[in-house]
Amino acid sequence: MISKPYLKGRGAQENKTNKFSEYIYETRNDFLEFCRKEGELADKNKTQYVPIFPKTIVNKVISPDVGMAFSMNPYQGCEHGCIYCYARNTHEFWGYSAGLDFERKILIKKDAPKLLEAKLKSKRWSAKTIVLSGNTDCYQPAEKEFGITGACLELFLKYKHPVGIITKNALILRDLEILKELAKDNLIGVTISVTSLSEETRRILEPRTVSIKKRLKTIKLLSENNIPVKAMLAPIIPGINSHEILNLAKAVSENGALSFAFTVVRLNGAIGQIFTDWIYKTLPDKAEKVLRQIEECHGGTLNDSRFGVRSRGEGKIATQIHDLIRIAKKKYFRDKVFPELNISLHEQYKDGQMKLF
Repeated sequence: MISKPYLKGRGAQENKTNKFSEYIYETRNDFLEFCRKEGELADKNKTQYVPIFPKTIVNKVISPDVGMAFSMNPYQGCEHGCIYCYARNTHEFWGYSAGLDFERKILIKKDAPKLLEAKLKSKRWSAKTIVLSGNTDCYQPAEKEFGITGACLELFLKYKHPVGIITKNALILRDLEILKELAKDNLIGVTISVTSLSEETRRILEPRTVSIKKRLKTIKLLSENNIPVKAMLAPIIPGINSHEILNLAKAVSENGALSFAFTVVRLNGAIGQIFTDWIYKTLPDKAEKVLRQIEECHGGTLNDSRFGVRSRGEGKIATQIHDLIRIAKKKYFRDKVFPELNISLHEQYKDGQMKLF
């Protein structure tokens, strides 16, 4: 049997069948043999940008354990390629695979700023924090070319509306001046995801993300400019980064993070297959141990969909993780508080300038 080459710079190593599709994606051996003989690449491994035109951009979050009420995503799919990403499953709704398609077919919402402005000006809308992004990273590589996130931040500033940002990319520093202006009125809160202090672990888990050093520097620079930052130490994966909890908490605290959150990994939907395929190819010696420990956290399966439990896990291993989290918060975040964002100004600025009467 001819083996497919390992795709460097990608998390997923293949496209899993879309559960909504009647077709099955298969790379046949005769095709691989043809490519070998012809000296051609069986997979060019290129990223494609696909414009889409949604009618709305702000989403109400109905899941009670996500920690946000409204979100918006300028991009669907994410070139960062994090192998564990829960958002992979959403790509199936667009007709693509949660595997390589998620990382290589990035859907671009060029009309996002226009849709956001209409929302912020609506008489029926009252200010509530909108989070960029609740699904895929708003500062992924596509942002360098399209600048949609930056344009949206200018609107949040114009209309004095609170906004949260979740990212693992230092590209956020490009918009530092806008963030500083938002911070003057307590309209911005930033969450930086830091999954490991090991570059080797980061490279295989999150292949197209910036280095850990740059992420910690980003936390530091934002904090030094009075922009409140919390860290997302997630997901905690038993056998891969679970031993780093205390060191992670110490590092983000020392660089200025005011709090941190965490989740225990769960491999929902197609991600279970994608992650399993990945770990046997990437960490074959650890694969069985890691998969069994993840199952231990979710009642014997790789996924748990119960609200309130799914992201925390249960059982002995999950309890050990929670104990370390409590110690980390007590030791490194005892006197720190992440502020509530200001929702009181927006009503005065609905027309883009302060109302005088």
